[in-house]
Amino acid sequence: MTARPPSVGVMRIRIVDAFTDRPFAGNPAGVLILDGDTFPADDWMQRIAVEVNHSETAFLHRLPAGGDADWALRWFTPAAEVALCGHATLASAHVLHRAGLISGRVRFRTVRSGILTAEVGEDGLITLDFPASPLSPLDVDPALVVALGTDVVATHWTGPITDDVLVEAADEKTVRGLTPDLGALAELTRRGVLVTAAAGDPAAGYDFVSRFFAPAVGVAEDPVTGSAHTALTPFWTARLGRNELTGYQASARGGLVKVALRGDRTLLGGYAVTTIDGELQVPPG
Repeated sequence: MTARPPSVGVMRIRIVDAFTDRPFAGNPAGVLILDGDTFPADDWMQRIAVEVNHSETAFLHRLPAGGDADWALRWFTPAAEVALCGHATLASAHVLHRAGLISGRVRFRTVRSGILTAEVGEDGLITLDFPASPLSPLDVDPALVVALGTDVVATHWTGPITDDVLVEAADEKTVRGLTPDLGALAELTRRGVLVTAAAGDPAAGYDFVSRFFAPAVGVAEDPVTGSAHTALTPFWTARLGRNELTGYQASARGGLVKVALRGDRTLLGGYAVTTIDGELQVPPG
């Protein structure tokens, strides 16, 4: 029998499906709770994100008591660090709650998005409090229309944090049928392209539909994008005349996001399921 290697430097790493109440749906994220009170080298975290190979991997470490936040949080795609990520934040709150490290509300300090909070309800619903993304109209870029392969109603920029292009499509069928040129989209964007339309069926259980493509940061199509809903929320609440809505991201995995607009903040609600709980055998270096 082969001896097990020593456990020095071993940390638990989880894979969590976010914005879903069942495994193998929603958006998977890696979550790594770090030992100590600082982040390791960026290169090490980037290598872990490449190894995990999901759209984002979250890295957390505990902060001293009595401050403005409880945990420090960063997110990496397989290609780059990002300024804001919803599903990996939701997954992080889920892991902390299940590990008994938080009860109810938790505050995360982030580098480029300020203090973010997550509240775990009695039924397991996790509600994120994120900044709303300010929308600025853009002239429709003919190259973007060609890359998407469909006509475009209008385009907007989502602001400096998310730095996406929000594209309004004609209808839900158009959104679901997209097969964009990902190489061309990578050349046209800094983070991603968010394509959306109103729900085609009023009885569908959601108010709007979306898809999110981010090949510029190594994510061909993200299954369920919490950060994109910080732009979708003000966009659709203004059009539909209600401050509380439900969005459906129509990727192959799919997922529902409950959203609410509260001034310059967006509330994003969803469930999460841990699918893998293992040991990382490579210490920070």
